[in-house]
This record gives sequence, structure tokens and C-alpha cells, in this order.
Amino acid sequence: MTKETNKIDNKNFWLSLRKPILVLAPMAGITDSAYCTICRKNGADVVYTEMISADGLHYNSKKTFDMLKILPREKPVVVQLFGKDPEKFARATQIVTKLRFSGIDINFGCPAKKVAGHGGGATLMRDLNLCYKIIKTVCDNTNLPVSIKIRTSIKSESVKNKKLELKSQKQIIKSIDLIKKIQNLRVSTIMIHGRSYEQGFTGEIDYNYIKNIKKYFNGVIIANGNINTPEVAKKTLELTLADGLGIARGVYGKPWIFEQIKDYLNTDKYKEKSWAQIKKIALQHAKLNYKSKGDYGFVEIRKHLLFYTKNQENAKEMRRELVSVKTIKDIEKIFQKY
Repeated sequence: MTKETNKIDNKNFWLSLRKPILVLAPMAGITDSAYCTICRKNGADVVYTEMISADGLHYNSKKTFDMLKILPREKPVVVQLFGKDPEKFARATQIVTKLRFSGIDINFGCPAKKVAGHGGGATLMRDLNLCYKIIKTVCDNTNLPVSIKIRTSIKSESVKNKKLELKSQKQIIKSIDLIKKIQNLRVSTIMIHGRSYEQGFTGEIDYNYIKNIKKYFNGVIIANGNINTPEVAKKTLELTLADGLGIARGVYGKPWIFEQIKDYLNTDKYKEKSWAQIKKIALQHAKLNYKSKGDYGFVEIRKHLLFYTKNQENAKEMRRELVSVKTIKDIEKIFQKY
């Protein structure tokens, strides 16, 4: 690490948080600066950035650096890196550390073709030695808390013939094998999605698998996958004994789900937002998007506006108009109309 890196406060913020810890999980095109801020205002204890390319940081990509523009109120905020080259992870880690984020996360769980199709994300688990090298490289280049995001398992692959045609075998590589391998490394937190790579975002969550991780890992365990209501959140905590929850698609159109979960865990009750309250939050979100991205922020906010209007009266008519908004006034006029 550089001398500048060594000067940075290396306190593990995860250890100071009250459990259960509610985390906004990283999602490409969703967990940008504006949405992280909205979720923090509505009860999220920790927020993750979008998936940030280690290659992009290594090569000084302006687009990648722009994704790291984070408003101060979002802290603690964790940068999630993805890629497959340890050398590029080294440079990316040094950059992130100097930007004074709260922690660094490494993606070993994304099943999306854009990431996994190039050998990153969940497919990294097919090479545990490479996984170890990447994690060690990150740990060696920062004194920020390091975490990883994983899935339960992935099928291995082998060469079928000289044309290098690949086929899946019965052999399963489990993420517990990775956890055992990295026990000597400085990993503070694991967020685990309770499905295999092959399941993607469908099928049952393996709660017992998440629970069993405690046998091999003494740090913070965050359960992830299919948490879309306070009831499911409570069930997940009870069945996994996890230290917290990573909520991803469950926040679509309802960043207040964090507050609802906290209320439900404490009182067995929670309130739904009125349409008036939803419109107010949506406008706050749109203004933050404009502040951080300029006019392009209105392109980005459109998908969120569609999420906010789900199950509302006249949703179809509203959405028809919201998909072309270009200013805050456009949004306000449509909301006043409905």
C-alpha cells in the first residue's frame, strides 16, 4: 500500500452497526448516488454502489469514475468491484481507498451475462485459486474493511472435445469451499445470495446453506435473495440467523422497505405509504438524480418512476406520460394530474 493509503482510517464500520443490519445490495443501473441517498433517508444502514469495473478504474475510464460520485450523506457506502484480473483489482483498490469510501466489496455472485459471460461475477468460483488471489490482492492494497458477495454454488465446466465446446458436469463448486480457502485473509463481511448461479433469480432460497456458513466464517453474514416484504425479511433472519439482510430487487419502487422491516421486526406492524407520500419521495429522487447527473438524470429516473407507480390507480396512463419526462416540472404536472 502507498503511504497515502496507510493514513486512512481503517476502522471496521461493520462492527459498530446495530443488528440486524439492513443493506442496500449492489445493482447495476439502480444503486447510483441518488438512489443510495434515498434509501439511506428511508432506513438503510449501509448502501453499496453499482457494480464498478476494476478494469475501468485501472484504465481511468471517465464513465467508471463518474459512477463513484457519491454524496456524503450516504455513508457508510461500500464500493463493489467486479472483474477477473488481480493486477487490475490492485490498481482499482488503491483508487477506491484514496476516495475514502467506507469499504470495498468483491463480486463473486453476479449471474448476469454482461459480467459472468466474461469470466467475472459468479463464474469466478470455478477457479478458487484465482478467487483467493483477487481477494488477497484487494486486502493487500487497502486497510478498509473488505467484503465479498457470493452465491451458494456453481456447476463446474470441462472441455468436451478439441473444439473447446463446454458442457456442465455434475460436480458442484460450493461457496463454502471458497470461504474455507480464504480463512487466513482479512475478509470482514460476506453477503450471500441463497441461490446457485444456475438458478439466477428464480427458485427457492437455501436458508440452511446460509445458516451453515457460520461454521466457517466468524465475521458479519448478510443474507440476500428474494427479500421483498417485511414478512419475508423476518422469515429470512429467523431461518438463517444472519447478522443482516441485503435487499436488492425488493427495493424497486419502495426504498422505504428498510423502515418497514425495522418497524415489523420491532412491533410486528408496518405502514404502507400513501400515494401522496410516494409522489413526494419520487420527486426527491428525481431532484437528486438531476443534481448528480444533469439532464441525463431524467433519462435515468424514468425506470424508477415506473416502479413508484406500480399498483397505483391509473398506473397505465401515468406510465405512458412518465416515460418521456425531461424536467422536474414534467414530473410534477403528471403527479398533480393523477
